[in-house]
Amino acid sequence: MNQAFLTAGGAVLALLVYLKFFRRRKVMSLKGKVVLITGASSGVGEACAHAFYKAGARIILSARREDELKRVRQNLLDGPNQTQSPPEPKILLLDLADPATLEAKAAEALSLFGEVDVLINNGGVSFRGQIIDTDIEVHRRVMEVNYFGQIALTKALLPQMLARKSGHVVVVSSLQGKLSLPFRSCYGASKHAVDAFFNCLRAEVAQYNVGVSIVSPAYIKTPLSMNAVTSDGSSYAKMDKTQASGMETSYVASKVLKAVCRNENDVILASAFYRIVLYLKNIFPNIFASFMAKRALKEQHKQG
Repeated sequence: MNQAFLTAGGAVLALLVYLKFFRRRKVMSLKGKVVLITGASSGVGEACAHAFYKAGARIILSARREDELKRVRQNLLDGPNQTQSPPEPKILLLDLADPATLEAKAAEALSLFGEVDVLINNGGVSFRGQIIDTDIEVHRRVMEVNYFGQIALTKALLPQMLARKSGHVVVVSSLQGKLSLPFRSCYGASKHAVDAFFNCLRAEVAQYNVGVSIVSPAYIKTPLSMNAVTSDGSSYAKMDKTQASGMETSYVASKVLKAVCRNENDVILASAFYRIVLYLKNIFPNIFASFMAKRALKEQHKQG
């Protein structure tokens, strides 16, 4: 029995290695493709704008802050290869916290270049706080932006992708969509919901040649924690050490671009430590629960 188990395990491992490293994937060219990026005014969204623009894509920059979107657009135009760049990026003001407006915003996006080939769902808000102290409206606010806003925009743009039998949808999720960290309940719940939705979507649209990629980074060097909401809805306004020492946004953007070009389904961007924690959760859930309880106690003492 042990020998049979080892043989089967070896076969599975060999298959995974083959699928990861040796299977040929059709590589999609981004030249001339229309790419809509939410949360493009800073952080990963801004870095994605540079990566995809450099690859020859036609860019639609989307966020709430028009002044910052104009800054990003000017930086793209002032780039080193501006004479060979695609058309000037377009700006689309959009608020993910208001899903009722997103169907009209999708129509506006389609009018800019006539289509949207790639949607990068990147905009979002984070959270810091203890569940017992958190007002239910704060939960609703985070879910509105991170979940309902994302799916409303995706659903509004999906019909034209299905009709053309071509397109790609990316969601920049988080490792917290796979792990549940204490004092991050609203954020973790929204990312779990996003992962579930886009996993379902991938299966449903595969027959139409539409790809879906979920990119799940660990900590990124962005102002995410600065802009996080707290239990009472106020701004956290602090830079976490983990955030300050996180991976560069340009690195994350390069992985998002690769995920689109190679139609990668599930991309985890994390160190070996966090990958081990993820495996621990799946294989030894009781040990993982104990580990998280200790983490919660430590963080509570730190806050107290």
